[in-house]
Amino acid sequence: MDKLWENWVISDDVRATIDNCQNVIVPKTREELFELAMGDKDNKVFHVTYNIEGRGEVEEANVIKCKNGLCINYTEAYMRRRDPNCMVVNNIEKTDKVKYSDRFHSDFSGVRTETLEWLKQQDLIILPFMAGGKEYGYEALLVAPKNSAFFAASIYDMQEVIPLEDLDIKFKPKAIIYVAPPFRHTHFNGKQVVVHNNQDGVHEVFSYNLYPGPSAKKGVYGILLALGLKEEYLTMHASTVDVITPYDNDTTILHEGASGSGKSEMLEYVHREEDGRLKLGENILTGEKRYLELGHSCKLHPITDDMALSNPEFQKNGKLAVTDAENAWFIRIDHINKYGTDPHLEKITIHPEKPLLFFNIQGHPDATCLIWEHIQDEDGKPCSNPRIIIPRELNEDIQDGPVDIDYRSFGLRTPPCTKENPSYGIFGMMHVLPPALAWLWRLVAPRGFNNPSIDSSADENQFDIKSEGVGSFWPFATGKRVDFANILLEQFMQTTKTKNILIPNQHIGCWEVGFMAQWVIREYLARRGQASMKKINLHPARHPLAGYIPEQIHVEGVAISKKFLDVTVQPEIGLEGYDEGAKQLEAFFKRETQLYLQSSLHPLGKAIISCCLDNGTLDDYEKIIPGTY
Repeated sequence: MDKLWENWVISDDVRATIDNCQNVIVPKTREELFELAMGDKDNKVFHVTYNIEGRGEVEEANVIKCKNGLCINYTEAYMRRRDPNCMVVNNIEKTDKVKYSDRFHSDFSGVRTETLEWLKQQDLIILPFMAGGKEYGYEALLVAPKNSAFFAASIYDMQEVIPLEDLDIKFKPKAIIYVAPPFRHTHFNGKQVVVHNNQDGVHEVFSYNLYPGPSAKKGVYGILLALGLKEEYLTMHASTVDVITPYDNDTTILHEGASGSGKSEMLEYVHREEDGRLKLGENILTGEKRYLELGHSCKLHPITDDMALSNPEFQKNGKLAVTDAENAWFIRIDHINKYGTDPHLEKITIHPEKPLLFFNIQGHPDATCLIWEHIQDEDGKPCSNPRIIIPRELNEDIQDGPVDIDYRSFGLRTPPCTKENPSYGIFGMMHVLPPALAWLWRLVAPRGFNNPSIDSSADENQFDIKSEGVGSFWPFATGKRVDFANILLEQFMQTTKTKNILIPNQHIGCWEVGFMAQWVIREYLARRGQASMKKINLHPARHPLAGYIPEQIHVEGVAISKKFLDVTVQPEIGLEGYDEGAKQLEAFFKRETQLYLQSSLHPLGKAIISCCLDNGTLDDYEKIIPGTY
């Protein structure tokens, strides 16, 4: 191939890296990348290894060719999930993130040069793509060694690859991702490290690991946040679904939250027992189980899975509007542990229209990779973060955006709560929030209980509340908290026709519920459609941070038990257990919100945070930004 990149608008050192490497591959098709990922088209197993000085050949991962795709597994359990502390930034003028020089006590420029020199010694894959989609995205480039072709394939699936025939001769990437796995051993003591670096106006991401989560996935997310910040809009950490009732009522729900808060699950059909009932929950103290009969589930039209672009171009009528920032979805399937759990996903993955990428799942050459057979970690337990990448077009009933949002939901992983062991698991199935309080929840964005998506081995107490920060996307952002907080606040101020709610998962008080609460609430909201909730049918929660609680919820004529709506009526908790859990929640809010009390914070934002610090009431929050109920 002639030098396709000869006229590209890239820096001299990047051009020199590509010019002087051993060989350059610009994949024309997805099939070509899948073939490269196996090293040779005839291979059944390919070991991704690198020569590490002083250690010899080190295997990072292996790739197995299955009937339904490629199964990728990492030799270290640590590499099977995102390290929450992997991101550092360099040469970014306005940032609250950890700087490379502060963490590693050296200048990144030297490591950057070493990285480019190492890449020169490799066969390279270069892949032009549009970060954020064809219509509203940004030109970007991946530079990766040939033997990490599965990583390049994940980018190919998750983002909009630019066909070579459509590639502008003057292609000018605004972002570049470099992949150099050995550096985690030679420079970073075996840890995942992802460096976001500004180089001559180009947002660079240096991925020193091969798990796609922090770089191919969240690295691109960081790019979108950084470039969107300049244009004053957000890519939200959210799934979106259009829900159609059996009576053809149409309701659109956007579900935000930290990793593990139920975004992918919001796009799944409700999980049923063998007899067709829904298991609402199981009491962790008594073993009692509660069920719900639901004859017909709503039809789902998925729109976004994790990254929802809210470009100003399509914000028009007082409701938030979003479109998908991805071309495929990186779906966690830890809750699928047996055949029949999710027939929809099983149908897509067992006999896919084209081969898929599987991560942290058992794979055998020429056998079918099954999504409920998760690889075991070193402790003998199934990996909590099995993943699949599913291209958008393989999802049935997929819907393109932009779409207007009727309900904006926030997900929260909650621990069990009892009198004896009180916790922040004090939420019922659904809480209704005034806009000001909804904004406040996104500032603190609790990571939640027992999060399966990230490495939490350092967490001593899973009941402690940890924050993901602004909009729950702060772990992937490179700028300043307060700048994102201001944009987020403006968004709430301009979209007051969208209703705001909060939905917990895992536990409601002393009841273990998994994701059933959000599935049931989704059915409920779809059936009520655009009807007002009316204040007469809502009452203030015992603590104002929890917003309003519905007096009653009926699904297909069946009333949901009060104990699933208001945990104070659970005798295992009572007022004493609730109040102690509320104290934990309040302390968390007051600690985290103070981070934003800076001179550059919007005056209305200061008023909302002051309301929280002064123990304001729901009426106080409502006066700041009147909302729709």
